[in-house]
Formats: sequence, structure tokens, C-alpha cells
Amino acid sequence: MGLHREREEDLENLLNRGALWAVTYGDLMSYLMIFFLILFSFSIGGEKKFAEGISSVQKQFGGKDDQNALSRQKSRERELSVADDMKSKLHSKGLQKFASVEVTERKIRVTLTEPVLFALGRANLKEGAVPMLHEFAESVRALPNLIVVEGHTDNVRVAGGPYPSNWELSMARAASVIRYLIDDEGMDPSRISGVGFAEFQPVAPNDTPEGRAKNRRIELSLLRRDS
Repeated sequence: MGLHREREEDLENLLNRGALWAVTYGDLMSYLMIFFLILFSFSIGGEKKFAEGISSVQKQFGGKDDQNALSRQKSRERELSVADDMKSKLHSKGLQKFASVEVTERKIRVTLTEPVLFALGRANLKEGAVPMLHEFAESVRALPNLIVVEGHTDNVRVAGGPYPSNWELSMARAASVIRYLIDDEGMDPSRISGVGFAEFQPVAPNDTPEGRAKNRRIELSLLRRDS
């Protein structure tokens, strides 16, 4: 009888411990469900509300306020605002045929085609290029983001002139834009760098005049910040 009673008590203890484990597990699942519902509600309100919501949840659970997340979000909002501003200005001036604005995860890229910037085979800025570059400078002046100026050409060999190849021509064109941004617009030189790609990063086939015209271009990239 004693052995039988001990077995019954052991079984009862096991059942009690199992019940306690089930209660704990149920509480955990409830908290997780509430947590994900909160995240879902924040995400519906947009990225800004989501970042603020995460910060609030961290505070409630004893964590630190994620100021870096809020700072990154504000920075990205300013970048997107600049991109929208540049697009609006290009359209208002009827320049969308010669200029475009593209937003990617890593950069905001403004592409300007050769006719509005340079004469064929030359690297001296045309007078007509100044208003467009001025608008770019005004849009990005208040931002701390780095700027990369890229020169691109088609695959037609340079015939005479001061540039022995498309390498020198593409780099000279990038340098002309950089000089304008620094000397005429007063932009911080430490923010700006340049590179020439010659004909080796085409955006269109070089076997038609239209394709070659698209490849002769300057790209101004505002690098997006991670923090």
C-alpha cells in the first residue's frame, strides 16, 4: 500500500509540474502575440511610426530608446524629400528629356545627358548646364551626404583634341562638374569625389545614335546614409 501511494503522489507531482509549465508557456505565447500585434499596428502607420513604436516598446520593457533608429529614419525622409524636390524642378523646367532622378537603396542618382552639359568631345561646361547644376547644389547643400560625380562616354574613339582617349574625356568631364560645385556653388570639397568610366558602363547599346547619346552622360550620386 505504501509503494502504491508513493507512486500516486509522484504522478500527482508530475501532473502539477506539467500544469505549471503549460501556464508559463501559455503566458509566453500571449505576450508574443501581443508583441507582434503591436508591431503590426505600428507598421501600418508607416516607417516613421514604426520606428517610434519600436522605441516605445523598448522603453516599456526596460530598454534604451533607439535614437539611432529615429535618426536614420529622419535622414532617409530628408533624402526622399530632396529626390522629390529635384524631380519636381526638372519637370517644371521641361528638362526631363535630358535629366532623370532615380532613388535606390544606396543612392539618389541624378543623370544628365551630354547635350545639356558639353559639346561633343569637349569637357567645358556649357552655359545651359549652369542652372541645372545650380538646382542640384541647392537641393543637396544642407545635407551631409557624400556626392560622387561620374563621367561616362560612348564607345566612339576620340578624334584629336586634348583628350587621347575616352578615359581622359570622361574624367575631365567629371572634374568640370566638381570644379563648378566647389568653386561656383561653394560646396564642401570633402563631400565630393569623381571618377571616369569611359565607355565601359553603358546604359544602352552603342550600335545606334540614340544609344550612344544615352551613354554620354554625367551621373551625380547622393550616397544615402545608414546612420
